[in-house]
Amino acid sequence: MTVIDPGDLFERGRKLFAGPCEFIWAASKIDGLPPMGPAEIAFAGRSNVGKSSLLNGLTGRNALARTSNTPGRTQQLNFFAVGIPGSEKLRLVDMPGYGYAKVSKEKISTWTKLMHAYLQGRAPLMRVFVLVDGRHGLKPPDVEMFDLLDATAMPYQVVLTKKDEVKKSEVDLRIEGVKAGLIKRPAAHPEVLFTSSETGEGMGELREGIMRLLVERGIDA
Repeated sequence: MTVIDPGDLFERGRKLFAGPCEFIWAASKIDGLPPMGPAEIAFAGRSNVGKSSLLNGLTGRNALARTSNTPGRTQQLNFFAVGIPGSEKLRLVDMPGYGYAKVSKEKISTWTKLMHAYLQGRAPLMRVFVLVDGRHGLKPPDVEMFDLLDATAMPYQVVLTKKDEVKKSEVDLRIEGVKAGLIKRPAAHPEVLFTSSETGEGMGELREGIMRLLVERGIDA
């Protein structure tokens, strides 16, 4: 069994995301997805969780993913190539935000069908990172997302956001609260990360985790 050096993974993850990264594809319907190709990592979360900010922080860009004060702006699956498009080893997928009450039921139904079809039938998809607002912990829409991921047998991991807005005394409590909600979920990864797009805290660990997935799959990135 090969022993993986966490320090090596941390540095390799940093280098991977310091390289080229750009938007390559958008799909609003399942038949509009890009052809199967490199490994994919998807990011899901409630509409105001800071998903675009996290993607920008993860890749060290200011505007890779559009940020907005209007929840629900991401209305499709957006694909980003990590590396030179055409020869990239990894793609990031920004999924539509969920739990936004002002969106029509028809639109919510369309998004739900798109996400379900994508999660169930996308062979290159390795893991979904579910972003949860660190200020509030798990909410019913997050639990519904866990149910969908468990139903499709898609491995997922929770990433708490906005750590800079959480009191230090509440950080461990928030992490333990999320872990407690994942104990009996078959597709959930037990480790919970806590990040801040403002300070960059936790981004290195997130990159390291993604690099570990690639290495475990035998992908040289």
